[in-house]
Amino acid sequence: MPQLLLELFSEEIPARMQAQAARDLERMFADKLKDAGLAAESLKTYAGPRRLTLVAEGLPAAQEDRVEERKGPRANAPEQALEGFLRSTGLTRDQLVERDGVLFAEIARKGRPTPEIVAEAVDAIVRSFPWPKSMTWGTGTLRWVRPLKRILCLFGGAVVPFAIDGIASGDLTEGHRFMGPGQAIKVTDFASYRDGLQKGCVVLDAADRKATILEKAKALCAARGLELVDDEGLLDEVSGLAEWPTPILGDMDPSFLDLPAEVIRTSMRTHQKYFAVRDPKTGGLAPHFLAVANIEAIDGGKAIAAGNARVLSARLNDARFFWDEDNKPGNFERWLKKLEGVTFHAKLGTMAERVERIVALARTLALATKADPDRAEEAARLAKADLVSGMVGEFPELQGIMGGYYARRSHRGLDVVDAVRNHYQPQGPKDYVPTAPLVSAVALADKLDTLVSFFAIDEKPTGSRDPYALRRAALGFIRIVLGKTEGLPPGGETPVRLSLRQASRSHYRRLASQLTQKRVEDRAWAVHAVEQEHGLDPVVTEPMAVGVKPDTDLDEASTRTANELLAFFADRLKVMLRDEGKRHDLVDAVFALGDDDLVRIVARVEALDGFLKTDDGANLLAGYRRAVNILKAEAKKNPNESYDGAVDPSLLKEPEEKALADALGATLAALEPKLAAEDFTGAMGALAGLRGPVDAFFDKVLVNDPDAAVRMNRLRLLSQIKDAANRVADFSLISG
Repeated sequence: MPQLLLELFSEEIPARMQAQAARDLERMFADKLKDAGLAAESLKTYAGPRRLTLVAEGLPAAQEDRVEERKGPRANAPEQALEGFLRSTGLTRDQLVERDGVLFAEIARKGRPTPEIVAEAVDAIVRSFPWPKSMTWGTGTLRWVRPLKRILCLFGGAVVPFAIDGIASGDLTEGHRFMGPGQAIKVTDFASYRDGLQKGCVVLDAADRKATILEKAKALCAARGLELVDDEGLLDEVSGLAEWPTPILGDMDPSFLDLPAEVIRTSMRTHQKYFAVRDPKTGGLAPHFLAVANIEAIDGGKAIAAGNARVLSARLNDARFFWDEDNKPGNFERWLKKLEGVTFHAKLGTMAERVERIVALARTLALATKADPDRAEEAARLAKADLVSGMVGEFPELQGIMGGYYARRSHRGLDVVDAVRNHYQPQGPKDYVPTAPLVSAVALADKLDTLVSFFAIDEKPTGSRDPYALRRAALGFIRIVLGKTEGLPPGGETPVRLSLRQASRSHYRRLASQLTQKRVEDRAWAVHAVEQEHGLDPVVTEPMAVGVKPDTDLDEASTRTANELLAFFADRLKVMLRDEGKRHDLVDAVFALGDDDLVRIVARVEALDGFLKTDDGANLLAGYRRAVNILKAEAKKNPNESYDGAVDPSLLKEPEEKALADALGATLAALEPKLAAEDFTGAMGALAGLRGPVDAFFDKVLVNDPDAAVRMNRLRLLSQIKDAANRVADFSLISG
C-alpha cells in the first residue's frame, strides 16, 4: 500500500512546544483518517527545530465505496418536512426506506482518492493547529507558530497537490541552515527524506538527537577525567534547539566554585542551556561546562567555548554580587520587613500576613509531626524570607534552597536550615518527600495554608485550569502525611496522624480573623485620615464583622470549606492510589464514612482492596447488593416502613436464618474492637465470616414470607447485613 509523507517546514519552533506538536499532529491526522473511513497500518510523527514530519504506512489508494444512511422524519410527518429531507438527500419518496415508522435515506457514496482526502485534511489541520502561541506574517492570514515556509506532501511517491495561503505543496525540503547542501533536497519517500536530511546535517528524530548529545558529551568529559551531571529536562530542551547537535566542553573561572552549586547549575541551565560537569574524585562541580552547538566548527569549537565562557562569567559575576549582598548581617530581619510590602494575593493580604498564618499553623502541626513547636515557629517564620533576596529575584527556581544557605550562614541550626530549604517539597511525583518532623510540620503548614486560603476565596481548580497549583499542593500534603517517599528502609516511613477537617476549619477561622482585623485597621486608619483632614472630632464606631465570606456565618463557611477540601483531597488520593494499582471506587467507599484521617483512610482502602480480591469478599459484596436491592424494592412499596429494628429470635423459623442471625451477632462483636484498634485487615476477616451464612440464607430462605411479621424480621436481618458491611466502608459505592 502507498506511503504518505508530510513535512511542515517553518522558522524555528520553540523547543518546549515540539513534543506536544508532534503528538497533536498525529492525533489530528488520525482523526481525519477515521472520519474518512481510512486506516493506516502505522502513523509516526517527528518534531525538530524547524519541521514537523508525519509518515503514514499502509494507506489505501482510495476510500471504499460505501452507503451512507441518514435518518429522516416519521412516515406520517407533514409534507413540508418530507420535502425538505428529500431536497437535502437528492432522492425521491420511493427511494426512502421505512423502518418502525421512520424514513431513512440510503445514499451510495463512491470512494474518493486518498490524495484528495489528504489535501483537505492537511489544510484543515494547519489552519486549526493548537499551538500555545502563534503568529501571522507578511500580508497573509494564516497563523502558525513561526512563519511557515514549505509543505512537503507525497503519497505513493507523487506530490499531493494543494496550497495553503499561497504555500504550494511539493517534494522538496531543506537541510541545515548553515551546514546543509545550499539547495533544496528532492524527496521520493520517507527513506530518501531521512537520508537526505542526514546528508544535509539534520538529525530528524529527537530521540536520536538526545542519544547523540549524551554519547558525545560523556565522551568529551571522560577524555578529561570528568563526569556529566545528568539533567533530563535540559537534555529534552537542547535536543529541540539543534538540528545537528555538537557538544563542546568549555572552561569556566575556578574562582566561581565558591558559589553554591545550585546557583552555578541554575545559571548554566536557565540562562545559557549548559550542562554542569562534575569531578568524580570529589563529587563536586568542576570548573567546566558543556554546551551544545548547532554546527561543527572548523576549530573544534574553541571559539564557541571561549565566547560561552565569557557570557557565563558575566552571569556568575552577577550571581556573586547577589550572594555577597544577601549574606550581609541582618539579612533575615530586612527581608521579613520587606515581605510586608509584597502582596500574596489581592484577597489574601501580604506575604508577611501569610507568613504569620504559616507560623501559627506550623506550631499546631508540630504536635502531629512530633516536632518542637518553637523550632517549627522559627523555621516557618524564615521560610519565605528569601523570596525578596537578590539571588531568588534573579533565580526564582532557587527559593527555599537559598533560604537554607542563608539560614545556615546565620547559624540557625541544622534542623531549621533543613526545614527552610525543603519546605516546598515535594513539588512533583518523583520529588523527595520530607520525613524529618520539623521539615514535615513547615511543609504541611505551607501547603495547607495555600489550599485553605484559595478555597476560602473560591479560587478552586476547574478542569485543566489550576493557576495556583492546588492539585500539586494537595498531592504533596498527602504524600507527607502518609510518609510516601522512595529510598526509605522498611518501617522507615513516618505517617502523620491528624484530623484534616479540624485542621482546615481551624485554619479557615484563623484566616478569617486575620483578614477581618486587617480590614478593621485599614478602615480605622482611613476614617482617622478623613477626620484629620476635615478637622472633625473622632467618631467611635463598632468594628465591622468582616470575614473571608462576610455574607455567611463563620462556622458554616469554615465547615463548607473544610468539606470541599476533603472532597478535593479524596480526588487527589484516588489519583495517587490509582497509580499504585488501587481502585478509585474504594476511596469513595471509605471517604463516605466521614473519616478525615488520611492514614486511616488509606489503611482501610488497602485492607478493603485485599478483601475484595478474595472469593469471600467478592461473594459477600454480591450478597450485600442482593440484600440492598430487596430493601430498596420494599422501601418503594412501603415508604413509611423502617427495617432498622432488632431481630426477634422467636420469629426465626429456618435453620439458615438462625445461623445468619448468630453469625451477624458474632461478626459485630468481633468487628468493633478491630475497628477501634485500626486492625482493618482483621475487620475484613471478621466480615468474611458472613459469606457462608449469607449465601445459605439467600439459597434456602424466602424473604417475602406470607406472614408479615416473619417477612419484617427477615428484612431486618438484611438490614443488619448492610449495616455490618457499612461499618468498614460504604459497599454501595463499590463498583464491579
